[in-house]
Amino acid sequence: MNISESRHDRALLLDRDGVINVNHGYVHSKDNFDFIEGIFDLVRTARALGYRVVVVTNQAGIGRGYYSEAQFHELTAWMCEQFERQGAPIDKVYFSPYHPTAGIGEYRQDEDTRKPGPGMILRAHRELGVSLEKSILIGDKPSDIQAGVAAGVGLNILFSNESPAALEGLRYVPVRTLKDAISCLEGAGTALALR
Repeated sequence: MNISESRHDRALLLDRDGVINVNHGYVHSKDNFDFIEGIFDLVRTARALGYRVVVVTNQAGIGRGYYSEAQFHELTAWMCEQFERQGAPIDKVYFSPYHPTAGIGEYRQDEDTRKPGPGMILRAHRELGVSLEKSILIGDKPSDIQAGVAAGVGLNILFSNESPAALEGLRYVPVRTLKDAISCLEGAGTALALR
């Protein structure tokens, strides 16, 4: 969660559940936090190519009352520690605890940080100074891609075995493994940097 001292002008934006870890549903404990094969290699590659690494994750489980913000922060600190140990540090983690219909109390709102809203990505742009058109987003759901497109991210990658109808007409690259995503990252980096 610490911002590295060297400032890069582009970022790899990652969804969490389904990209970093297996989505078991409202994951909030390290006991069921299973890293997806290839995620550390992906982040190491991104760092080597000069990308900052930023996580942008919907966490409606907080809003629904399934777990607390404190539990989320505790798990996030542990997750970032694992990346650090693997030589693949994460620069920043943004999360949105809201849900427009199922949220409880202050969490029940249609907030633009909740993907498909672009709020978390735009906040990363403002706070970290990254160029979104030179950045890459990887998500596993249509809402991730929709958020990236809405924010003006240069390349949006869908990590999924499906081609959702919800994404018809939107530009994105489908991949089935994170190894494929690494190849995409290596190939796209030069083209995006020239924009």
